[in-house]
Amino acid sequence: MAVAVLTIFVKNTFAMKNNLTSVMACFAVTLLFTACSNEAPEEQEKQSCTYTFDQSSSLLEWTAYKFTDKTPVKGSFNEIQFDGLPEADDAKKLIESLSFVIQTASVETQNEERNGKIAKLFFGTIGTTEILGKVKSLANDGSAVVAITMNEQTKDVRGKYTLDGELFTFTASINVVDWSASDAIQALNTACKDLHTGKDGVSKLWTEVGLSFTTTLKKNCK
Repeated sequence: MAVAVLTIFVKNTFAMKNNLTSVMACFAVTLLFTACSNEAPEEQEKQSCTYTFDQSSSLLEWTAYKFTDKTPVKGSFNEIQFDGLPEADDAKKLIESLSFVIQTASVETQNEERNGKIAKLFFGTIGTTEILGKVKSLANDGSAVVAITMNEQTKDVRGKYTLDGELFTFTASINVVDWSASDAIQALNTACKDLHTGKDGVSKLWTEVGLSFTTTLKKNCK
């Protein structure tokens, strides 16, 4: 009787060891395949994103300079119409598609009298009711080229840009002489002689104008 019980115990113990060995082997194989797999246990689907232009988040500003020491006078325009691709899967591609039309009569300097003089004496002298612009290129080194048409002349304006996620900025400096606007500068400076006269007694309105443009694109992912 004792021999029979011992025999059964040995058999059961051996079977348990075999089962434990099988379980451990399966566990090891599972770990091996999991470690070698490139797929995450719960891999998320890749998002597809597109960008669109938002005119309400865009600001175009210019900076003129008066006095010998180049005191800045900032301004913008209230009526600017942008056009370009309705959407793009690349933010840079979308910016490079942009063009714009500025209504010069909408010049804004937070001073109505000054607004009227600029519209009449500067833009009126050169007979320009609209300024046209087109983004030509955005280089990888941060340089940009924008074509600007004014006084029936188109010139390439070279500046610098940044594109940080959805935020785009562009800065440049132009000389209105390049658009044959010397007479317009003179007409405006003559009318505003006292306002453009500095401490040195010199009345000066510079032909250089700074440009700045910022916009935040809309990113849509699904």
